[in-house]
Amino acid sequence: MKIADIKANAYSMPFASLSYPKGPYHFVNREFFIISYRTDPKKLREMVPEPLTIDDPIVNYEFIRMPDSSGFGDYTESGQVISVIDEQGRRGGYTHMMYLDDEAPIAGGRELWGFPKKLARPKLMVDSDTLVGTLDYGQIRVATGTMGYKYAELDRAAEEKKLTESPNYLLKIIPHVDGSARVCELVRYYLQGVTVKGAWTGPARLQLFEHALAPIADLPVLEIVGAKHLVCDLTLGLGEVAYDYLKS
Repeated sequence: MKIADIKANAYSMPFASLSYPKGPYHFVNREFFIISYRTDPKKLREMVPEPLTIDDPIVNYEFIRMPDSSGFGDYTESGQVISVIDEQGRRGGYTHMMYLDDEAPIAGGRELWGFPKKLARPKLMVDSDTLVGTLDYGQIRVATGTMGYKYAELDRAAEEKKLTESPNYLLKIIPHVDGSARVCELVRYYLQGVTVKGAWTGPARLQLFEHALAPIADLPVLEIVGAKHLVCDLTLGLGEVAYDYLKS
């Protein structure tokens, strides 16, 4: 294999059989179940990387079904997104932890954007009159969320605007061969081409359980603020470096 061939074709690993293709990455009928809750502000501040800040200590716990995603297939994920304020004063979300059940989006999410993805077993389903999200790490249940199924409609245009205009942030870390950080960046990305096909809310509850390797309960549920269930088509936009910690 020639050096020029390696340089021309280097994109993902393994080189001989890429874990995921090049984007764009389109999602059809992507389904969000998001429970917003208030947590301990002191603990939350310890989790949010500068230069991002927080005011109201709100965490969005998400269960997401992706039945049709280009390059990544059919999978489910679950985790926590923290409400933050960036250096420009814009409100956005910082993805704190995410767990999913498919190798391609784990590899692509971590390598391209810096999504904090780990392998686990999330599920999103309808049980009679209840929307149910669960997350198991191995054989152990670490999260259960429930909401009344399609109790009340939300303004689809307003939800579409929020998804499109809100910046999203990630802490991307890639180690050097000696174990030090070769990449350590705050990455910003946006959702693009969003079409909200349905949006609902209803009464909701969320339980988080202690686990050493899935420590989502470190941000405890103090008060449920609201919940929503969205069905969308969208494109996951590639990121940009918002802050390079190694150059600061």
